[in-house]
Amino acid sequence: MTSKDNAQELSELLTAAKDHFSYLGELGVEHVEIPLTLPDIPAISPTKKLSPASIDRLPGQAAALTSATVPSPAKAPQVSSEVLFGDLAPPSPKLERSSETFEEIQTSVGDCTRCPLSQQRTHIVHTEGNRQARLMFVGEAPGADEDFQARPFVGRAGQLLTKIIEAIGFKREEVLIGNINRCRPPGNRPPTAEEVATCKPFLLREIAAVQPEVIVVLGNTAMRNLLDTKEAISKLRGKFQDYKGIKVMPTFHPAYLLRDPSKKRETWEDLKTVRDYLDETSRADNRNA
Repeated sequence: MTSKDNAQELSELLTAAKDHFSYLGELGVEHVEIPLTLPDIPAISPTKKLSPASIDRLPGQAAALTSATVPSPAKAPQVSSEVLFGDLAPPSPKLERSSETFEEIQTSVGDCTRCPLSQQRTHIVHTEGNRQARLMFVGEAPGADEDFQARPFVGRAGQLLTKIIEAIGFKREEVLIGNINRCRPPGNRPPTAEEVATCKPFLLREIAAVQPEVIVVLGNTAMRNLLDTKEAISKLRGKFQDYKGIKVMPTFHPAYLLRDPSKKRETWEDLKTVRDYLDETSRADNRNA
């Protein structure tokens, strides 16, 4: 190969290296590790004219890897991976629809003695309502009136819940109402973690069978146990959360509203958000029909 051919090859290599370093600079790359051991190479000015003798002394393509042959790229602005590649977080798993019936689930519950709550209960309180419901309400556990009547939310708190349901344009029989636990804890205390772990799977099976568009969780205990979170309801209420692709709206429990009526306004705002969302999805369904 002639000296002229060597000079042409080197010129092309230097041009390619310069373009590559400029590209890396645009991506924000500031340092590149070169896993090669190179001999000492004299610095070369990109504007200096090389003599045939100096070209012959360069070891092949090593000149293209010498940082002195390429001007340092200007630092590019940092670009997040979300801008370049979209959201890289794995999507939350979607809840698969179950073909189970409520009767089959309640048969599985049976005359349950799986946890200590069975020892003092009067009745098991199952989920009730429309089994094709778009909207579901979930509390923590039955109270005294519910334990006696074997129905969820029939005491004073339940009567208030019924008024709330009607205020957003539904009838009680059009929605689904249940609890994390189906037996009343003594003294209406919150159920323990073990009691929740025993009973919650039956509720989750019902949710999988119905797949409501929105679940309203009532109070801290229900919210934390359905969403597996330690956050306080005062922080999450009013903002839709996610349970396997189903929107979840945390809000205050009606029993709490009876103790602190000042929270009714916030609860009403939460339920209006639910109402507006269901109205919009209903209109969208009608437009697409």
